[in-house]
Amino acid sequence: MQGMTLRFVASAITKCSRYGIGLLLASCTATAKVEPRAIQIQQAWQLQPGDTIGGHRVIAGLGDVSIELNGDWVYAPFDGRVQPAQAEDECVMFSSPQIPAYLVRLCGLSRPQLGEVRQGEAIGSAQNLGFATLRRLPDGKWAMVEPSNQLIEQTLRKP
Repeated sequence: MQGMTLRFVASAITKCSRYGIGLLLASCTATAKVEPRAIQIQQAWQLQPGDTIGGHRVIAGLGDVSIELNGDWVYAPFDGRVQPAQAEDECVMFSSPQIPAYLVRLCGLSRPQLGEVRQGEAIGSAQNLGFATLRRLPDGKWAMVEPSNQLIEQTLRKP
C-alpha cells in the first residue's frame, strides 16, 4: 500500500511540474471542481447505486458487473475524464475520446481521482466495484450494454 501512496505523490508532482514552478501553488494546492456527468439511461430500475435498502447501501444494480477487489486499485483503461455521476452519489463516469459512444460507470470507489486521467493512472480503489458500460443511442439516451472482458481487465490491471 505504501508503494501506491508514493506513486500517487509522484504522479501529483509530475502533474504539477507540467505547469511550471510559477503555477505550482495555484494548480496543485486546490483541486479544481469537476462537474457531475448527467445522463439519461434508457432502462429504469427501482434500485440504483447509492440507494439504501434494509439499512444497507446499494453499490451496484441490474446491468452492473460486481467485482470483489478487496481494496485493489482501479485504473483508467484509456486517456480520458472521470466525473462524478450526477444521479448516483457512489459512482463516477469515465469517458474517453478513444471510445466516444461509450461511458464506463464505476461504483464503490474510495476517494476517486476526478478530472483528466492518463491511461494506466489509478482512478481509485474499492472493496467491491460495480462496473457498467453504457452506449449512446441515436436519441441521446444511454443504454446499459455488456462490457467486454478486455475493457474490464484494462480497468483492473496497471499496464
